[in-house]
Amino acid sequence: MALVKYNNNSISAITAASSLPTGAMTLIKEQTASSSSTISFVHGTSDVVLDGTYPIYLFKFINIHPATDQKKFMFQGTTNGSDFNTTMTTTWLQTYHDEADSSTNLSYITGEDQAQGTAFQSLCEDLGNDNDQCFSGELYLFSPSSTTYVKHFMSVGSEAYFSNYNNSARVAGYFNTTSAITGLQFKMESGDVDSGTFKLYGIKDS
Repeated sequence: MALVKYNNNSISAITAASSLPTGAMTLIKEQTASSSSTISFVHGTSDVVLDGTYPIYLFKFINIHPATDQKKFMFQGTTNGSDFNTTMTTTWLQTYHDEADSSTNLSYITGEDQAQGTAFQSLCEDLGNDNDQCFSGELYLFSPSSTTYVKHFMSVGSEAYFSNYNNSARVAGYFNTTSAITGLQFKMESGDVDSGTFKLYGIKDS
């Protein structure tokens, strides 16, 4: 988010609220899960903007709590607004540390990546559903409206693993299509998203 520094002269020069810079990041849509099977952000639906208006889109996930224990939190994209099965190639890195301070690791997880796959892509592994367990993170999507290039994305998140580990996954990849990506859908591997907040932002050119 852009930071704007003011001095006395710049403050006195402002004659209307519209003169204040709005910053580089704009909140487009917020959704709250409540026993939700899916959460979707589709361009032109329910005030969602996901086109060439912004070159970068940012999704934020806040306290995503699953209804079912030990399930993955996942996403996929659409080019037509309804079919979430776009071909993607991805990479998946993970660091973890358990509460007992007895196990740590940094590793590449081959079972979570895709090579020209059309399945939903996991953003975290085996999320716990204890009352105090959840996942939080963010996902960047770059130039989704491009009809020339593939559509890159990358995410980072922190989860409370079902067996009391902190897991942090770094997921990156691209939708291998020159068609515009017009929406993303989020869900659990199985079971509902019991609760949590989803926010979509547009980021302007720098």
